[in-house]
Order: sequence, then C-alpha cells, then structure tokens
Amino acid sequence: MQYDTTPSFLLALQQRFQLLIWSCLDADLGRSAGFYAERYYSIDRDNHDARHLYATSLLKLGQPHSALHLVNTSPDGRCGGCSEIKYRCCTVLGRHRQAREALLESLSDPQYTSSLSNMNREARVFPDEAIMHCRAGNMALKGNLRDQAGPSFRRALALNPLLWEAFEGLCALGTIPEIQELFPAKPPPVKRAPPMPPEDLQKRNIPLATGVGFFTPEVGTAGGLFRQTQPFRLGGHSTPREGLGPNDTFNVENSMLHAEVRPSRQPPPQASQPNHPPMSRPLSSADESGPVQKKLRSGTLQRAGGEAKSPKPSDDRSKKARARPALILANFFSSSGRNSQSKTTHTRNASGALKSDREQSIGTRRSTRLLSGSSNKSTHAAKSSLPRRRQAHTRTRSTESEMDDDQVPEGPAYSTSPPSIARSPISDTSPAPSTWTAADEQAAQEAFDIEQADEYIYNLMRLIASATRALALYDMATCLKEIDKLPHVHQRSGSVMVMVGKCHYELTEYATAERSFDIVRELEPYRVWDMEVYSTLLWHLRREVQLSFLAQELLATDSRSPEAWIAVGNCFSQQKEKAEALTCFRRAVQLDPTCAYAFTLSGHEIVDDDTDKAMSFFQSALHADPRSYNAWYGLGVCYLRKNKLRVAEYHFRKALEIHPNNAVLLGCVAVAIERRGDRDTALALYEQAVRTSPDNALVRYRRAKILIAKKRYKRAAEDLEYLRDLTPEESNVIFQLAKVYRLLGDELKAAQLLAVARDLSPKSVNKIKKLIDTVKDEEAVEEEMDEG
Repeated sequence: MQYDTTPSFLLALQQRFQLLIWSCLDADLGRSAGFYAERYYSIDRDNHDARHLYATSLLKLGQPHSALHLVNTSPDGRCGGCSEIKYRCCTVLGRHRQAREALLESLSDPQYTSSLSNMNREARVFPDEAIMHCRAGNMALKGNLRDQAGPSFRRALALNPLLWEAFEGLCALGTIPEIQELFPAKPPPVKRAPPMPPEDLQKRNIPLATGVGFFTPEVGTAGGLFRQTQPFRLGGHSTPREGLGPNDTFNVENSMLHAEVRPSRQPPPQASQPNHPPMSRPLSSADESGPVQKKLRSGTLQRAGGEAKSPKPSDDRSKKARARPALILANFFSSSGRNSQSKTTHTRNASGALKSDREQSIGTRRSTRLLSGSSNKSTHAAKSSLPRRRQAHTRTRSTESEMDDDQVPEGPAYSTSPPSIARSPISDTSPAPSTWTAADEQAAQEAFDIEQADEYIYNLMRLIASATRALALYDMATCLKEIDKLPHVHQRSGSVMVMVGKCHYELTEYATAERSFDIVRELEPYRVWDMEVYSTLLWHLRREVQLSFLAQELLATDSRSPEAWIAVGNCFSQQKEKAEALTCFRRAVQLDPTCAYAFTLSGHEIVDDDTDKAMSFFQSALHADPRSYNAWYGLGVCYLRKNKLRVAEYHFRKALEIHPNNAVLLGCVAVAIERRGDRDTALALYEQAVRTSPDNALVRYRRAKILIAKKRYKRAAEDLEYLRDLTPEESNVIFQLAKVYRLLGDELKAAQLLAVARDLSPKSVNKIKKLIDTVKDEEAVEEEMDEG
C-alpha cells in the first residue's frame, strides 16, 4: 500500500512509535522496546526523539556502550536529552567524571526538560493479561519447560500481536505457526467522507462511518499495549530540544518521501473512542426555557402514536430552523457504524405515512421560502406571533426529540431509517444543507493518518516477523526474499544485516556473510549480540588478524559477555592452542549457563583428543538448547568414530530435521548409510546435497569417492576437476584425481597429478608409491589414499 508523505502522516507515525515504545518500556519488555525503537530510529537517524528512545531501550537491555555511542555525538549535534542519557550510560559504566560533565551540559540548556518526565504517563499497578502470558512463557523457556512455554507465547500474541518478545520465544522453540495465523492481514484504512445527500445515500446505500485502526486505543477493552488505560498521554509542552523541533526533519526513504514536520505532543483526536463525549449543541432560544417534565414527553408520544395529529406548520419551521451540527458530527464519527444510526428519533413512530405526507407539504413551503430570499428576521417574527405557551411546548418537544433519542428502547413501532441528516425534507430545487466544516475535515484526516500509521507499523512488523521465522526454521532463501521486501532504511539496520549475514553463513557463503557483518560493525561498532557467529565465520575464513582484533574489541566493550569469550576462544583455536580455547569457552559458560554454543564449540575443540568428553559437552549443549543442530551433528561424529553407525545416523537425521537445507548434514547421513553398505541410497543423498549446495566442496568430494567405488569414473573425474579448480592446493583432491585417470588408462596425466600431489604434501610419498605398485585395485587402497 502506498502511504501518504504528508507531514500529518509522518507526525502520526512518530506519535504511534512513541506510544508503542514507551508502553513496552513501562511494561518491562526490553526486547520489544528495542525492536520498535530500532525501527523508529532507522526511519530518521537525525531525529533526536528516535535517538533518545533507541538509546534508552539499549540501556534497558544492558548495552550501555551502544547507547552511549548513539548519544555521544559532537557538541553541536547533541541536545540536552542526549546529555542526560549520556550521564546515565556513564553512571552504569562507572565513568563518574564524564557523567558529571554530561549533567552540566543538560543544565546549560534552559529549554530542556527530562526525557523521562516530559510526558504524562499513567502508571499501571498490574500489567495486562498479554504481558503476563509473555512473562510466563519467558520463565518456562528459561526453566526448560518448552511444552508450557509455547501456549503462553501464543496466548500473548493472540491478545496483543505487537509483543515481539513472545514471537521471539516461539522462534526459540522452533514451533512457529504461519505468519498469517499469528498476524492476520488487516484491511487498509479508509478516510471518512462528508455525508452524502439523502437521495444519493438511498440510491447507493453507503454507510456513513468506517472502522477503527488496527490497534487504535480503546477505553475499557482488554489486551494489547494500546488498550485499556493508556500507558502515557502525548501531551504537554515540547521544547525544540525534545523530539522534533521546528528545524528538525522526519525523513522516510523509499517508502516515504522527505518531508518537514512540525510535531506537537498533542495527539490527534481519535474518532473511534466509544466514550468520547458528543460535541455540545449551540444554545438557542429554546434551550433557555429549560427542560420540560417527562410527562409532557410521554403525552406527545401518545398523541403521535394514537391520534396521529398533524402539528402546526410553524412547529416544523421552528424545528427545521435549528440545525444540529454537533449531534450530526457525533453520529458521523461514531465507531458503531449504521447500528448507532438505526436508533433514530422516537417521534418517528407507526404513523410514518401521515408524517411523510405532512413533511412533503412543509418541505415545499420551506423551499419556496428559501428561494424567495426570506430573512431569518421574518421567520423569527412568525414564531413570535404564536402564543408563548404553545411556542415553549413546541421548542421543548423538538429539543427532546433531538437530544434524548437513545433513552427510549427500539421496538417494532419505531422506524429504522437513518438519522435526521438523511431524513430532512429537501425539495428538488433546494441544495442539501452541508454540515461538513473545515474542522471536521481536519479531524477526519488526523484519524486517517493515525490508522495509516498503525497499518505501517503492523505491516512492517509482519514482514520482519516473516523473515525471522524463516531464519529460525533455517529457510534461508525465504528469509532473504522477505528481507528484500523491506524498505531500504530498514534493510540497512543492524539487526536486519545480522540476519542477512547469518543466512549467508548457514549457506556456507562465507565471503558474502563477511561483508554483511562488516556493515554491522560499521553501523553498530559496540554491538556484542551475534558476534560469536561472526568470530566463527572468521575462523572458517582463517582471518587470524581480523579475529584477534574482534576478540580484543569485544572483550574491551563487555568483558562479562559470553560472546566476547567465545571470540577469544575461537582466536586461540585458530592458533591451535586447544587448552586456552577450552578455558575461554568454559568462561563463557560460567557467564551464561544457557549458552549452548559455548558447549558445542568445546566439544568440537576436543573431539579429536577425547571423544567421551566431547560427547558430554554436546549433551550439555542439547540440555541448554534442544534445537542446537551443531550439537546433534557433533554427537553423530562421535558415534561415527566409535563405529556405531545406526546411532550416528539417528543423530545426523535429528540435526537434519532442524536444518533441512544443510548440505553437510545430508552428506553425513550419506556417509553413515554408505558405511552400512547401502551405496545407492547414499549416492541419492549425495546428489540431493549437491543440488542443495552446488559449491560445497565436501559433498562433491564425498560424491566423487562413492562414484569411484561404483566404477563411474567419468562423473567422478568431473567432480574432482571442479574441486581442483575450486581448491587448487588441496592434495587429497589431486590425489584422488590422479587415481581416477590411472583407472581410466591415462597414465601420463595420472603421473603428472601424482607429482603435483607429492609437491603439495611430501608426507604422502609412501602412499603414492603404494598406488603406483598397485595394479588398479582401488578398493584395497581407497582408505589409505584419503588423508581427510
């Protein structure tokens, strides 16, 4: 959907983000607040209010260095709010002198008010039901009660789909319903239009009111951050230093054009609030006489229902002379739609036919009077000629019929026609009276902008949730596809670029993944989250210098984070110092006992030296996170070394269930099946693995070996030639290729390749001699030739 780029829409979007983020912060939902604050900050990085909210969320999540980096800009670009948040960050970090300097900067700004007190927010003694379910799910997940965590998270999302922490909990469990089920699509908002003339309304039968927004605040309804009591009210004085000032801009790229906004803390009036009091009708001369006793009203009803007496023409003129703009406007913006309009004036009773005839004659006289240019003064004089008692009675009956419609219950004897705006007797020559003013148009536009802002936030959250779900299920192609649908400003945010890097890492596209993580480091140089994956990526790429620099930076940023110690452990592992690497991984486990990745890396580090101890590490990782496919894979490798082929295949298949698109896991299952003697099934799995990842060298090498065993030498030679071009310094590949050419009868080419293999790996001289002395018996020397 195309969104408006008007300043009113951008201001509404700003206000809705503020409301949502503060609601999350007040409810102690740090992850949700950080998610929406990053979205808000990505739209306009020059917006001080967005920067303050994002920094406050990061500080809430225990990331003071990242929060300080956001607000610690040059003095010219730093406001009083930035200085206050800088003071709080420095206090957490123990930099007390810098904290005092930041406080003095805040005091030097005379127009600044505290970012925590410039909004009136009503404190909640008890959180709502959705937040309680979300917290219950978090505790069940940390307590390893995964069966009980799922229903709590789903219930929380059913009550409030904006609880991002609940969705992240479902992703951690791996049991994620479809996005359409969790977050159903909403119909686009429709701007309210002026009321139509009665004849057009009867022809087209168009309702006079539209629905409310996606999560527009509703008083008295449960569930949702925007429901029940408002967490805070956007009101009060706004200084140029707080939020967007007169000289600030609120920019949206791709999805919205650049536009200048002059925001106000006052929220636009929301038309969908059911308890909004109707606008007071202007006082007329009839109101001065005061209300009439109820018995007069009942007598009027009895006469209208039983005798159906026709009132005097002057009575109808007196009634029509008083327009009801406030009552009409209240009915038009009522959220109940046509149901509220069906409760019409109780004076329209079973004698509708006689009244219709009477109104036609009166309407003709009224239109004649309007066309003749009669003034209001003559009409007032005609009213004054009536007896005073009858005139007061007429005014009272008209007033009650207009203002007390809902006090009489509906029944079969009452009409279900639209309200008086559509029943006013208007002649063919008289235009319809227009009650749609400029204020009404502005109110409708503000309500439409709020609904559009709600839709923008909701659809943006659905897109990122779809990508996050695909990443949790290791569907990398779908994840990248969903990320491509995001606006450019959100694609370049830190968390989204981390998702891109993880996708390419799981696809073993290490060079592309490295570029993505480099962008993350540029955007957020003090980010600690997800850096353990980046350190392992550098380990695979053998970037020793970059890995060492990353480990030192993470350790200097937060020495108590498990990600930093995992990076240090990978650095020692790269240098073949296994004891030091195990010490670092053990330190990461001490800091976070639920860190399954540290257990897994410990097992892989020691698997060659002590298989039993490695198995204990892998089992501890699975206890912390049953969806750690690396731990399942490690156990499979251990059982494969113990020659327990059935158990190894079971663990490899468990890992494959979690990560079904991993070519290495497919190859491992094929290896276990091949060793059991089922080469046809193993070859089919190798073929599937190559189709999944054509550039994966390991599965191609395994397929080439099984093709050699099945005496399909030409296809094996093709795979090995491809691998030689891909990794020209791999001696095992050249050795196998020389064997294939010897079996094909090309002795000259085989001898050349054996010479190259001897130069690359001098230790393989004895194996080369044994191959030359063997008379084409590949089965006898197959395992001896393979060093890997």
